[in-house]
Amino acid sequence: MSTVARPTPQQSPATPHILDNAAWAALTGPHAHLAERVGRAARYPLDVSPFTALADPADPRAWDDLAALVGPGTVTPVTGAKSAPQGWETVQHGQGVQLVDTALRAEPAPEAVRLGPDDVPEILDLIALTEPGPFLPRTVELGTYLGIRHRGRLIALAGERLRPPGWTEISAVCTAPDHRGKGLATRLVRAIVAGIRERGDTPFLHASATNTGAIRLYESIGFTLRRRSDFLLVRTPGAQQEQTA
Repeated sequence: MSTVARPTPQQSPATPHILDNAAWAALTGPHAHLAERVGRAARYPLDVSPFTALADPADPRAWDDLAALVGPGTVTPVTGAKSAPQGWETVQHGQGVQLVDTALRAEPAPEAVRLGPDDVPEILDLIALTEPGPFLPRTVELGTYLGIRHRGRLIALAGERLRPPGWTEISAVCTAPDHRGKGLATRLVRAIVAGIRERGDTPFLHASATNTGAIRLYESIGFTLRRRSDFLLVRTPGAQQEQTA
């Protein structure tokens, strides 16, 4: 068991923090082997993660590369951008928060089991029930996923998603409704954190800005709010929408 006060690593004020564009840093770093890329735009395979990323969201050339990558008339999420260029349709604009580990207690969860491809159908059922965020058939390839079972049934889950150099995002934290209030998610988060720290990374996570209950929980166990972020769901230009009769 360990409790570590972890100041957020600092960078030069003139240098953007790596977590300001975490998806791009992951797709051009530890997850480069998964990346589909055109120039200044990259994404995960569609059965791994919906994330796309731009080298610089302020660069129109990056948006052109993204359009070439995903194709015309395609709806795709974009992180780190406050608005889309002219000609792009904004389908949805949301806000989130990014929290980093500053005082988490890490410890193993003896009852937790490592989850893999054979567990994906059960994972997808739990995700559909609890809606912690997107999880796809190959999301388990992004990192370690741990679960807790009760009488053989998967009832709680937590794992790793984005991996910018030096950092690992905790994601898919959820508990079946009939087993909430037992601290299962917290135990899994602490166990995931233990593994992240063992390889020298610092944990972080994202949450919807409207999910105040989850934010309070994460802050209570040692996460600190780092920044607020924007989330766009956009449609690429260049194709007419099909007309319905």
